[in-house]
Amino acid sequence: MEAGCVPNPFTPTFGQIPPFMAGRSEVIGEVVRAFDRGMGDPNLVSLLVGARGAGKTALLTYLAEEALSRGWVTASVSAVPGMLEDIEERALVAAGEFVETPDRMRLRGISVGQLLGIEWDTREAPAGNWRTRMGVILDMLAEHDVGLVIVVDEVRVDLEEMVQLASVYQHFVREGRKVALLMAGLPSKVSALLRDDSVSFLRRSSYHYLGRVDDYAVLDALRKTVEAGGRSIGSAALDEAVRAIEGFPYMMQLVGYRMWDVSPDDREISVEDVLRGIGYAEHDIERKILETTFRELSRGDLRFLAAMLEDEGGESSTVDIGRRLGKKGNYVSQYKRRLMAQGVLEDHGHGMVSIGIPRFRDYLRRRLL
Repeated sequence: MEAGCVPNPFTPTFGQIPPFMAGRSEVIGEVVRAFDRGMGDPNLVSLLVGARGAGKTALLTYLAEEALSRGWVTASVSAVPGMLEDIEERALVAAGEFVETPDRMRLRGISVGQLLGIEWDTREAPAGNWRTRMGVILDMLAEHDVGLVIVVDEVRVDLEEMVQLASVYQHFVREGRKVALLMAGLPSKVSALLRDDSVSFLRRSSYHYLGRVDDYAVLDALRKTVEAGGRSIGSAALDEAVRAIEGFPYMMQLVGYRMWDVSPDDREISVEDVLRGIGYAEHDIERKILETTFRELSRGDLRFLAAMLEDEGGESSTVDIGRRLGKKGNYVSQYKRRLMAQGVLEDHGHGMVSIGIPRFRDYLRRRLL
């Protein structure tokens, strides 16, 4: 088969599982072991937290598939209005693989379009509130020793159903039900949720921050993906790609996808292919990640970040930032916390911080200086 006939193996689409999940083996191992051990393992309630492009949704999808392979069923949703009903319907469909659903909720049809539509032939309205109805489903699953994994992406505290889910889940745990809760979101959204006193138990959940991936893991995943696709890539080309990716999972898929398509009929991906692919990927990430992040920052956030651009080494001292801004420590600490909660800053300890989103520093220079 000619190289050009082989589909591009890279996956720069949000939420799609890449062929090789680089740099996330620790969190994957902890959650998968929790599926095997069952109730009582703290990782059955896990929060995946990271900036845009950190691979949160792809990792959620991967973990959901791992749960299925270990005898659990899953109900995967996004935190949007109607979320609780969606969880219930997803759980009913999943439970139907193992047990018969009650007559009053017999499945009539499924339609597939832009959104998945499910119709229930209801003789009477399901009795009880959401907690009660979910309890019935969990009871049916428990008869077959099957657990339910509820997967929620893009968590947000301003959605009342989000708070209700967390509150009800706590009761499921107290009742000894076989249920897990995996959630993912931006640092600021997750922090706001954890501050809500009505879901304080989530503060004891397993918190997994998805930061940059080590260069060696990026290099290994790139090489394996290229070779699995039936092509090869030399060490010099790999080094150029890794340097541009800067440990950013989404950038890794963008660079890989773009460099693959430069000369798709060639058996080997060259340094020139990589450099051209990087150029295309930089345009993609600016439009999809950097512009969106920039628009969400306040004037105070931007002044703080502008003060960091004077440092050439990448890291900045909060003392220097305060001096440049003419502000005291409390002011600097406030904006440091804000920007860390948004996934923009990384804390290196001893009063040193850096901009944590690859390419964002250069983007800020163009916009602010």
